[in-house]
Amino acid sequence: MTSLLVLLQSPEVKVLGITVVTGDDWRDREVAHALRLLETIGRTDIHVYPGAAFPLVRTHEWTTLAAQMYGKVAFEGAWGGPGDSVWDEIPPLGEGAPRTKAAEEDAAHFMIRMVHQYPHQVTIYAAGPLTNVALAVRLDPHFAELAQQLVVMGGSLNPQTQAAEWAGDPRHEFNFWFDPEAANIVLHAKWPKISVTTIDASLKTRMEPEVLDGLKGATSPAARYTLKYTTRPVMINYLWDELAAAAWLDPSLITSERYVYMDIDINHGPTYGDTLIWNEGTEPRLPLQKVHAQVDVDLPRLQSLLIKLLSSPTPNATAPAE
Repeated sequence: MTSLLVLLQSPEVKVLGITVVTGDDWRDREVAHALRLLETIGRTDIHVYPGAAFPLVRTHEWTTLAAQMYGKVAFEGAWGGPGDSVWDEIPPLGEGAPRTKAAEEDAAHFMIRMVHQYPHQVTIYAAGPLTNVALAVRLDPHFAELAQQLVVMGGSLNPQTQAAEWAGDPRHEFNFWFDPEAANIVLHAKWPKISVTTIDASLKTRMEPEVLDGLKGATSPAARYTLKYTTRPVMINYLWDELAAAAWLDPSLITSERYVYMDIDINHGPTYGDTLIWNEGTEPRLPLQKVHAQVDVDLPRLQSLLIKLLSSPTPNATAPAE
């Protein structure tokens, strides 16, 4: 939700719509959170478009079996609970149930419609598994080339960390792991530009204490929302999706990147979903795209930008909800 606020709070961005996919949590729950967020900041003119409820190929049953054969992963997202049986249940939300409804159009068709309506002007910001984007690519062969660029939070190259999730498995990253086939389809499509915020860069960021302390006393709905629903101490204190959004707004926040060919391992073995990369001249003979893989960040400037955006009035807001 905070990464959505980064874009919604910027006067330089026209948010055409918010598309939702199952990832960290089930799609319908995330739709409800997104609707409520828009109500809170007074931007109910922006619609929320539900997308895929499940990955293209990966199943909960196969993932459970793979954990027995190859070992468990640290984070399973929506599958970290009871599994598929609760995918369409929406528990009580801490911020209250939304009063508005999601759009009837699905995420993939909405994105396709937007790139045709605004050819070469639309950035697709993908902060979750790439299922919806892959469906759009498959539905419309011109979808990717009609976009301006693709911004992805995903992938892992060689993060310098002692965190158990990556120290022994440096190419593992949740968004790509949750739907490897979707990531494979998307990375093979003909985008004019692909920027990927990798784990390498994300692990060098933090929200607490700087950002949360910097928002104290701010009266904007966005700041109040962030402070109210961010429980301190922050257990996972990284600015994953926020960095991807902020770096699109201000590319100079990224101090180092690698321009490499990128793909995903879709073999159903122990490395299923891992990030694969090649330098120029070593890539396989496949229709791969080179990506700008971000690996380092100017953290103080990132934190300052987030504080400024979240503390500001929401552009074009009307009647924010309490």
